[in-house]
Parts: sequence; C-alpha cells; structure tokens
Amino acid sequence: MRKAAFYTLGCKVNQVETEQIKESFMKQGYQIVDFNEAADIYVINTCTVTHVSDRKSRAVIRRATRRNPLAEVVVTGCLAEIDPDQIKAIPGVSLVVGNQDKESIPELLGGFTGQEAHRGSTPLKPVLFTSRHERTRAFIKIEDGCNSYCTYCIVPYARGAVRSKAPHHVQSELQRLVDLGYREIVLTGIHTGLYGYDLKNTNLTELLHLLLAEVDGDYRLRLSSIEPLEVSPQLLDLVKREPRMCRHFHIPLQSGSNTVLKAMNRRYDRQYYRDLILSIARQIPGVGITADVMVGFPGESEADFQATYDLLAGLPVADLHVFKYSRREGTPAALMSGQVEETLKQERSQLLLQLAREKHLQRLQDAYHEVLRVLVEERIGERAYSGLSDNYIEVKLESCEDLRGSFVWACITGQEQGLAVGRVLDRQV
Repeated sequence: MRKAAFYTLGCKVNQVETEQIKESFMKQGYQIVDFNEAADIYVINTCTVTHVSDRKSRAVIRRATRRNPLAEVVVTGCLAEIDPDQIKAIPGVSLVVGNQDKESIPELLGGFTGQEAHRGSTPLKPVLFTSRHERTRAFIKIEDGCNSYCTYCIVPYARGAVRSKAPHHVQSELQRLVDLGYREIVLTGIHTGLYGYDLKNTNLTELLHLLLAEVDGDYRLRLSSIEPLEVSPQLLDLVKREPRMCRHFHIPLQSGSNTVLKAMNRRYDRQYYRDLILSIARQIPGVGITADVMVGFPGESEADFQATYDLLAGLPVADLHVFKYSRREGTPAALMSGQVEETLKQERSQLLLQLAREKHLQRLQDAYHEVLRVLVEERIGERAYSGLSDNYIEVKLESCEDLRGSFVWACITGQEQGLAVGRVLDRQV
C-alpha cells in the first residue's frame, strides 16, 4: 500500500482542504501516515499571508524532499497559487497545484508530474467523508474566495472571488459528519459572512436555518471568522435562540483608528465596531467574542495605535489574535509610504498580546461557578481531559472515564495555566 503524508500551514480553510485531500487519497487506497514518516507522496498545503508563512512553507517543502528523495512532493495552497515559479525552483518538487484544483491532486499526479496544474475557477463540490478523521471537531468549507480586497491582503488574489457551496451540498456534508459521530462542526470559508453572495435567494443565516431544520442529532455548529458588516440582526437572533449554535463570534477589527481603517479599505469605523460588540454582548449572555488586530500598517502613528489599544481595552473581547503587518508584493499597501519599522511593530504587538492575556484571564475569572456544556477533545493527563465550551472557553476536567468525544455539563471552579478548571456534573454520551 502506497503511503501519503500531509502538512498544513495557515488558516482553518487550508486545514479543511487538507482533510478533503486526505479523503481523496484514502478512496484511492493510500495509507495516510505522519509527515515525519517515510512516504511515497508528500502534500504540503502552503500559506502566503506573511513573509514568515512563505519561509515556513519553503522549509517544510525542503524537509519533505530530504526525507525521501524518491517521493513525489506536491505543493498546493496560496503560496503555490501566487508564486508557483518560486516553488518549482525548489529541487525535488513534483507538482504545483493551484487552490481550485486541490481536490484533484491524486488524479493530477498521474498526468502533470513536474508541472504546474491550474484550471481556473471551479464550483465548490461536496466532500463526503467515508470515516472519521483524527480531529474531534469537523469542518465544512461552505465558501471560498473573497471580494473585500483589503489593501494589505494577498488572499483575494490567491483565492479569487466568492464562490459558495450549494445549500443542499452543505446539508449532505453535515448529515454525514453527524452520522460519523462528530459533535461539533465548524462552518468556515475565506469570507464566510458572504456565503450565498453568488447564489440566488440564500445567505449565511438562511443556510443555518436549513441545516438546523433538516439535520437531526446531538451536535452543535460553530461559525469561523465573520466580518463586522456581515453580523446581521437575524444571525444574532438565531444564535440567541438556538441551543445548537455556539455562542462565539470571531470578528476582525484590524485597527481602532478610523484613518488606518480607511487606508485598509475596511468599510466600517471604530464606532460601528464598538457598537456591534457591545450589542452582541448585551443580547447574548455569556457570548465569547474574539478578534483579529493588526499593528504596523503603513502610516500607523502612535496615536493610531493608541486608538486601537484603547478601543479593545474597553470592549468585552475575550481574546485577540495579534498580527504584525507584512508587506506583500502585488497589494496596494506594499506601495504606501510610511512603512513602520519592525522594532516598533514588535513593541506594539507585545502591548496588545499582554492586553490579550489580561482579557483571557479575566474571562476565566468571570466564568467561575458557571455551568457550561463542554465537548471533551483530548486527554492531557492520566485522569485529565480538556474540552471546549460552546462560548469558546477551554476547560480542564478530571474523570476516571474516557470522556473524549462526548458532551458533559461542567461547573467552572477555577483556572490553571490558562485553562478554566471544571467539575463534571453530568455526561451525555
């Protein structure tokens, strides 16, 4: 039996797509092995959102070519889409595949070895797993592509315009995952909130209504990142009323300065973001809100950064993903004046990371004595397990039983090393 190994860099969408590629290899009789093992085929799913991502992608590719010089090394993902010539120049690379042809890699290996394979825009197809993969949570890619063209971002050039998966295909994927025993399914995309933009008579909220009405079972749905302008009153009402919807929103801010937001082409201002976050927290008790924020965008002054810091400090945001601006050739921001020094980016990044730590610890403290429904994901000790609540709190639990893959009700009793500590009240198999 031929062996295939996989490595994923970057976003949740890449992770989902890697699982889909694995499925296509498994259907053709391949054994899936760890990337550190000898394999006949290595598939590297790359990212190009920053220079660091590029460097990591190249390093992983070279690791694969060294591990088995006779193996076929396939490179896909956003770096392969944006700069295939850079990838093809690495000795040992067999095939470079664009984002929209990822699912066809097993077939492409037969006729395109040593070449770049890219066929242009294709509709999203359903992916029906034949068995459970390793993760406790499953993901469905409901959408690909982005129409925003933020001035710092290379992703729209790597992914193309918004393309939504047909609602009945999403439904069939969800039904299959629930039938396989997955208890949490994350709906994800590059621009998730624009789901349905290219279809008739549907949008993200309508899709959720369909899924919850048609797919029975003991499961919950979580949304991946959604843009501020796409959090509708109808979506909030659904999350508030439906127990199978996770009370968690990841809503990128990027900057709290109106000047910088305009230069980023973000289409909202700080007041809109502030009002939105406060409204969500007011309407949905216990909701978990997380955010992306960028430092060092060209022209960002000390006052601009302070506006960002002050806005986030005053909002009920549970955690922050902090990014340093990375200059990407081909984007408008790369040509802007006022590029910020790396040392200053690092200083500002550290200040926001410290704010994130403080907010995270405060969130855990606020959760004391709450009773949360936790999906247990992994064993972290002899009798210790960790799991995730619907409102995005990671909880440590103790039990003599193996709780993995099950829902439990847990009372939060404390915190330990960045985790909430919970006492199991009841297990739901």
